[in-house]
Amino acid sequence: MLDQYQNQLTRLLESEQYGEAKELLRFLLHCQGEEKRHYDEWSNLLNWLDVAFPGYEGKGNGNPSYIEDEENEDTIREQALSPNDYDEDYVQQVLYVMKHHPVADQQLLALERAAYLTHPGVDEEILTWLTGTELHPELQFKALQCLKKRGVTGTVGLERMGEFAELEIEETPLSLDEFPPVAVRVAERVESVTEVVEASMPHFARELWKECLQCIYGTTAYERLRGDDDETVDCFAAALHQVLELSLYGRADDDDIRETYGITDALRFRYEQACRTLRQTVQLRLEEGGDKS
Repeated sequence: MLDQYQNQLTRLLESEQYGEAKELLRFLLHCQGEEKRHYDEWSNLLNWLDVAFPGYEGKGNGNPSYIEDEENEDTIREQALSPNDYDEDYVQQVLYVMKHHPVADQQLLALERAAYLTHPGVDEEILTWLTGTELHPELQFKALQCLKKRGVTGTVGLERMGEFAELEIEETPLSLDEFPPVAVRVAERVESVTEVVEASMPHFARELWKECLQCIYGTTAYERLRGDDDETVDCFAAALHQVLELSLYGRADDDDIRETYGITDALRFRYEQACRTLRQTVQLRLEEGGDKS
């Protein structure tokens, strides 16, 4: 039964059903008779989800059996985000939530909705908000994605991670696969290492990496990543693994990580540089407490 729940948990994480994953973890934490290490892992995962996705909650029925449901989540999501009929009030509500809601996840949802609006002036509203407001770098990136989906092109100048970056809207990646190939190589490297440690860790590694990429996009650190050689992959993969363990467990064995990823003395500086960058992105999220605006 434990294996079944672990598999269901992995499926929920892979399909980004974070609210349901939280509910299943709470259910498992109330079960009796398992090894202490399982409870520690579930508690760490739940704490990480609460920090990373504070606006996501399950159905609240206390029964995890619903996760066997095979409804088409993508279709439901598209229908919810793109209503057939909407008026001026709906448009203004979406834009108001995007600009002013105190919970970042609600702002992100508003951006997803805004991508489907066919109303005049929406592009200008998003651009003015993006360039004229101090925003968390991940929220900036989501706004760039929204503009790209809307067909907007051109250059925008933004303060990102303490640097000024000029970004082409039409070049904004919409998925991990649209980042440079080195980004995928880093994710795959960490996934191959962590899958033998804990079944859900590769998913968390990929999600954390996507968050980091969205934050550093267009910065000096991002340009270093684009070097796309084996040493770059080693350094960023080792740094991602370190930050992942710190996020999940509050500790990391740096010597073991460096040995696993082949971080020699010659690579030590580049590795530590990557660690500082990724830790900074995680710290930004923790300091914001989910409110990135």
